[in-house]
Amino acid sequence: MASKSCCRTFTALERVLMVLFVLMTGVSVGLIIVMAVSRSSDTTDLLTTTPAPPPTDLLTTTPAPPPTGPEKPKPSEKPKPSEKPSDSSYLIGVGRADCTGPVAEVPLMGYASPDQTAGGIHTRLYSRAFIVANNSERVVFVSADIGMVSQRLRLEVLKKLQTKYGDLYRQENVVLSGTHTHSGPGGYFQYTLFIITSKGYIKPSINAIVNGIVKSIDIAHGNLKAGRIFLNKGEVENSNLNRSPHSYLNNPEEERRKYKSNTDKELVVLKMVDSDGNGLGLLSWFAVHPVSMNNTNRMVSSDNMGYASYLFEQEMNAGSLPGQGPFVAAFSSSNLGDVSPNTKGPHCINTGESCDNINSSCPIGGSNMCMAIGPGVDMFESTKIIGGTIFNKAKELYRTAQQEVTGPLNAAHQWVNMTDVTVQLNATHTGKTCKPALGHSFAAGTIDGVGGLNFTQGSVEGDPFWDGIRDALLGSPSNETQDCHHPKPILFSTGEMNVPLPWHPAIVDVQIITIGSLAIVAIPGEFTTMAGRRMREAVKNELESRGSLGQVEVVIAGLCNIYTHYITTYEEYQIQRYEAASNIYGPHSLSAYIQLFSSLARAIAENKVADLPKGPEPPFFNNSQLISLLPLNPVDKTPLNTSFGDVLIQTLQSYKRGEVVEVTFVSGNPRNSADMAEKTFLTVEKYENMTNSWKVVHTDASWETRFHWNKGTGGQSNVTVEWHVPSTAHPGTYRIQHFGHYKERPNFLPVMKPYEGSSGSFEIYN
Repeated sequence: MASKSCCRTFTALERVLMVLFVLMTGVSVGLIIVMAVSRSSDTTDLLTTTPAPPPTDLLTTTPAPPPTGPEKPKPSEKPKPSEKPSDSSYLIGVGRADCTGPVAEVPLMGYASPDQTAGGIHTRLYSRAFIVANNSERVVFVSADIGMVSQRLRLEVLKKLQTKYGDLYRQENVVLSGTHTHSGPGGYFQYTLFIITSKGYIKPSINAIVNGIVKSIDIAHGNLKAGRIFLNKGEVENSNLNRSPHSYLNNPEEERRKYKSNTDKELVVLKMVDSDGNGLGLLSWFAVHPVSMNNTNRMVSSDNMGYASYLFEQEMNAGSLPGQGPFVAAFSSSNLGDVSPNTKGPHCINTGESCDNINSSCPIGGSNMCMAIGPGVDMFESTKIIGGTIFNKAKELYRTAQQEVTGPLNAAHQWVNMTDVTVQLNATHTGKTCKPALGHSFAAGTIDGVGGLNFTQGSVEGDPFWDGIRDALLGSPSNETQDCHHPKPILFSTGEMNVPLPWHPAIVDVQIITIGSLAIVAIPGEFTTMAGRRMREAVKNELESRGSLGQVEVVIAGLCNIYTHYITTYEEYQIQRYEAASNIYGPHSLSAYIQLFSSLARAIAENKVADLPKGPEPPFFNNSQLISLLPLNPVDKTPLNTSFGDVLIQTLQSYKRGEVVEVTFVSGNPRNSADMAEKTFLTVEKYENMTNSWKVVHTDASWETRFHWNKGTGGQSNVTVEWHVPSTAHPGTYRIQHFGHYKERPNFLPVMKPYEGSSGSFEIYN
């Protein structure tokens, strides 16, 4: 298709954007050069760190040593299950561990907004692991409160599991899935595109996630016991909408008539109980983007799906603080690619009129004014409404689950070069996947988070201005790549960009695990609604027609093992909205994945998994090739005549339920607190007259608290703690405490010293 004419004048805004683009490109090129010649150091700035004062077990403020968790087996030992399952049951283990990571200055992963860096905590992030075993096999499913699982993250986890457990937990039988919260720390990728947008490879970030995932598996392994699994499913209403309905409508009408909605509303729940019927855990899948917390948020948050987990675990672990208690509830991602939780739909934020058109554009302000909101009055209420609705349905399904899951366990995995897959489209025609590339509409963003420049969704032509800058700085896409991706106008030909490292992966995981008649398809990205439906149908047909599993339930698990952006149907690809422009392996990507996963399903059904070729292994780049672009934080300073932990703004003397308690402390940079896993930056405490002691009732993992870090100048900063007093709060005397570390250099070497501060006491009354 012909490009637009080059002969036009530019508006003042476009001239400003030209200058900004050139400046931003110059910075990016400079960073690339730095990365190409620099070597990262395995040492950190935390040469000396004194442990933080708050204990791990925060039942009282008396310090207590952190729990050691399950005993770690030595590499030479063969880990043994705690019990032997009967013929009609499984061994089931569940585990949960903190994977929050740094909560200051690190970019939040999801919206790709350079201004959206962490500055506090809304809720903590957790890894939730589920192990199901029988006498001959076992499978592991992990759902982590992160944006997505990166290839580097998975490889690091598998390496640690190999060291601890040998071949017991390996690439074939371990699935790692991200909930897709857009409010978790980034910096855990090894490919250049993500390195640039995440301020590099940030070791505190990836270490926290790796350690959290491995610890959750350790806990689940140590808790293995005989149990049973029940499956249930039901529809969740008023919790999602299709954010690219014009793309969906390009799918065949006959296919669309098979479904009553343009999103999947079904919530699939696994209820896990021990041999006595006592609850162990809940594992579920639902298709909705966790973007109720929008791109103005700067607090680490597990978003709507995390809130559903929070509610379920708090109810099942009554009396425990968040993140504690034996029951584990995971709400995992599914085919959410074109699914938004912002159920009021897209409107022009400057005029209020609908912008539900193919370009998501407004008459005044264009695509940057078109955003979706709702259902609440702000992002916190929206998160609460969506998460609460999903929780309520899960609670009902858990209570009424009667369909028992029984049968063998299977796991099939391959690595595939997704840039070179030949697809059999029909009896006479084939297609091929492409080297990775991103289209112009990728830069437009979505109605859940706009891109910020003058790009629009639905672009099927290039723009000579942006294409000219791209060609001058990065080179033009090859004719082969342009033809392969047609009708996508290529903005970045990432598959042809390899400096300092490849910009996108070529080797991708495909994996299926089965638990009896349940098949979990581990998707390496974000499937759209119809893409997920086609995959489920294809895998179901293979398993039911060739094997002895009977009627099979197939679930799509999203954001698994490696991130490859979006996967649309061929028909949706032609419209080139954001999801299609982000379909990096070209128009036949879905057909290729269906072919590959069908092959795995066939091998499981025919008991030929051992015959599957392993495939080409992905790269594991040296640490010296992965550097952090995050500047070191300076030595911390305090205002004149103050100390760290001093109160700058005191609480009031009394509050009613429903009001907000606020207190501001002199603080250090939260990045100084290197390992705060299973700890807290704050506590809300109630004075107990019977024991003359303070009891912790909330931490920074609680929904009711918010931890804001405010960076000042000259090394000064402060922390504001909010407690949104719930209607269930008991009348009495309370206080708020804050814990942290400050950095100093007494002998030119950085030293992290702990501090704490406490508000005055205040009363809560009816």
